[in-house]
Amino acid sequence: MSSNGTGRFAGKTAIVTGAGSGIGKSTALRLAEEGARVIASDISPERLTALTDEHPDLDIVTVAGDISSEDAIAEVIAATGGRVEALANVAGIMDGFLPPAEVDDATWDRVFLINVTAIMRLTRAVLPLMLEAGSGSIVNVASEAGLRGSTAGAAYTASKHAVIGLTKSTSVFYAPNGVRTNAVAPGAVATNVDGSFKSQLAGERLGPIMQTNVGSVAQPEQLAAAITWLLSDDSANISGVVLASDGGWSAI
Repeated sequence: MSSNGTGRFAGKTAIVTGAGSGIGKSTALRLAEEGARVIASDISPERLTALTDEHPDLDIVTVAGDISSEDAIAEVIAATGGRVEALANVAGIMDGFLPPAEVDDATWDRVFLINVTAIMRLTRAVLPLMLEAGSGSIVNVASEAGLRGSTAGAAYTASKHAVIGLTKSTSVFYAPNGVRTNAVAPGAVATNVDGSFKSQLAGERLGPIMQTNVGSVAQPEQLAAAITWLLSDDSANISGVVLASDGGWSAI
């Protein structure tokens, strides 16, 4: 259990997907350190076990499974005990930077399943709890690829544009009921997500653009700080916003 009874999230329950590594892990830890009871979801049970073994003093409940499946989502919701004040949809996968003429159906479908459909399904599952409580905050991890077309392949770029659209739509429908929805758009971040080029054209076309404009590589903790701020009451007047956390990349 967390010893912090006075943090921003004291007495609150938060769900974090992709919590076994990278941005998700840093977000789960930041929330728990600030007093939240965290439901940490990840596809890797080993990573979740390591998370709780490394931080036995924090109130972290782990749920291993593929968050794109309805069964995994049902387990996450069951672990909340019927109340959720915060949801961080962090889990996501890349697409090998495949251009439209090279992307295969399996890659397209899997990227959209994890990056978009899973977010929709989990959001759909928590909304009744938040609406009943009259409050809640949702943060979706989008990407610079949701703001432009020069940072990823066709599937990932389209999926992150869809995440931003879903974020804004959710805000429009439910902000009047006390449920805020925002997105964070990271630039380059030091994580274990496979960001390798699997297309010669992508390397030739996007490589020079990204090398020129990408700027510095952020640490996961820097993204966690932005996500937890949007989840907290400190951002109470903010909904439907896409917050670029990219070291100024989006200004170029």
